[in-house]
Amino acid sequence: MNSIICLLAIGLDRIVGDPKGLPHPVIWIGNWIAFLEKRLNRGVNRRLKGALTVLLTLFATLAVVGAVLFVSYKIHWAIGIAIEVLLIAIALAQKSLDQAAMVVYRALEANDMEEARTKLGWIVGRDTAHLEEPEVVRGVVETVSENTSDGVTAPLFYALLFGAIGAWIYKAINTLDSMVAYKNERYSQFGYIAAKLDDIANYIPSRLTGLLILLTTKNVKKLPLAERWNKWKRDAKKHPSPNSGYLEAATAYQLGIRLGGNNSYGGKQSFRAFMGEPLVVMNREHIKLTVRHMYTVTIYFLLLIGGIIFGITCAWSKCIGFI
Repeated sequence: MNSIICLLAIGLDRIVGDPKGLPHPVIWIGNWIAFLEKRLNRGVNRRLKGALTVLLTLFATLAVVGAVLFVSYKIHWAIGIAIEVLLIAIALAQKSLDQAAMVVYRALEANDMEEARTKLGWIVGRDTAHLEEPEVVRGVVETVSENTSDGVTAPLFYALLFGAIGAWIYKAINTLDSMVAYKNERYSQFGYIAAKLDDIANYIPSRLTGLLILLTTKNVKKLPLAERWNKWKRDAKKHPSPNSGYLEAATAYQLGIRLGGNNSYGGKQSFRAFMGEPLVVMNREHIKLTVRHMYTVTIYFLLLIGGIIFGITCAWSKCIGFI
């Protein structure tokens, strides 16, 4: 049943996206985290206080989503399913990623570099004011590639396993990571547990998603799979994130481009290790191809994980019946 609910949620998110005019639940989670951080991130034992913030955030998310689902299913099973589909759809970010990427693409098509730089700045943390087209494209491709897991397949993975509760527990973990998992004086201790939990939660989805990018999307230079496989595993480990490199490296090799390089953050230069090889010149069309990767991989991810869960369920049912 979870697979069907998730399929409906994928379709709803792809067609409708996030509800307009309504605050996204991630904002509520973020406000709760900010409330706790303001009161707990001080004095001694900050790592312990950070762990408490994680526990309270996950408990609050579980309580709210669980209560909504409980009441919905109590009213009627069809209402329960509809609410669960809606909750999972809101947890996914296909359409919002598509829209954010294509706004930059359309600005490039109109040769409006100022607009392209401005819109890129909405979705990346790096300085964008002086970037030329190849670097603007790189920023979009890296962001969409990385968020194909963080924003789509990872919440889908936990939705397939645990329904809407699983999807929103993951979103809470991801929001904690984005808000308090910084390696600076203020957050290095307080955000330690949040960062580690996010790494663990994304470990399987990121690798499966990267692998599916290699296996299910078009390789523009038709390089042998074995070669791409080996280089993908090698380059993925260069990324400072233990998970994001598996997405970006896979995208780079499928598109025949090189990602990584120099980024500027608040005027300070930072070099990100190269991934992939520049077999073709990076251009605005790679934005559309990366968005297409996201949609393709999402369906294959659903089929793969849903199929595995279905097979295990059937095998378990037969085992119980035999006993």
